[in-house]
Amino acid sequence: MHSMTVKNTSALVFAILLACSCNIVGKLVHDDQVVAKVGKEKLYLSELADYIPAGSSPEDSASLALQYINSWASERLYVKAAERGLSKEEKNVSAELEAYRRSLLGYKYEQHYINDRLDTLITNAQTEAYYNSHREALELPRPILKLRFVDIMSDSPNYNEILGKLPSDSGSALEDLDSLVHVSALRYFDSSQEWVDAAVAAREFGLDYNTMLSKLQNGFIIHELEDRGETRAAYVFDIRRTGQAPLEYCRNSIRDNILIERKRDLLRNLEQDLLTNALESKEFVIYQQNE
Repeated sequence: MHSMTVKNTSALVFAILLACSCNIVGKLVHDDQVVAKVGKEKLYLSELADYIPAGSSPEDSASLALQYINSWASERLYVKAAERGLSKEEKNVSAELEAYRRSLLGYKYEQHYINDRLDTLITNAQTEAYYNSHREALELPRPILKLRFVDIMSDSPNYNEILGKLPSDSGSALEDLDSLVHVSALRYFDSSQEWVDAAVAAREFGLDYNTMLSKLQNGFIIHELEDRGETRAAYVFDIRRTGQAPLEYCRNSIRDNILIERKRDLLRNLEQDLLTNALESKEFVIYQQNE
């Protein structure tokens, strides 16, 4: 009996969505058609239609509609089960709701307060001061590299020329390299002027970063995928294996950290101001306890 109900429901939903796709949705919505019911609560086609992306096929629409109907019904059935199975005391959630309301209002006010007062201007001097005073926190967790990467078929007629031009730093040689990789490379990127996390670079090779770095010889990392007939190669212009990260590498994270500290300071000041002002105005009173 249960399987027949699901089957019939699916067929009904499919029929409704098929009708919608045939441009009669206006009539159905106007008629306020009920698609499902749990107790006295009803789900209407207009609510269901909002959940179905425009342009969905009737089959996809029916599947999505049934998912939504089941989710809608489950939510209400859980509540009904809780109302039947919980004691009066357990069903009394007024204290939790009030705590949540206070927390939500407090959070919204904090965001409003911060947005009105947060200074987002961070100077180079402030960035450098943070960098110099947080050396241990800015230690490199992994090596970082500046490199130029190419993925090319091993039998490409331009294979040797492209690999030979990877270390180029002159304008004309780089223009030649760009032209060659445009017609011959499967993938190519140039991070010779910016630092890249070794783990990120290693993903381009399909390796872990330790294995990738073990292949570094004379500035080149070359990884041949014989089963695919391709070679993934990079020329490494610079590498930092340990120590404090270069300033240019961690500039964005420094900015984020400075803003986080400013937000914390604002919130500490907000809390202190609220307490001080309320105490002074007698809105907040602390009663002395007799020993």
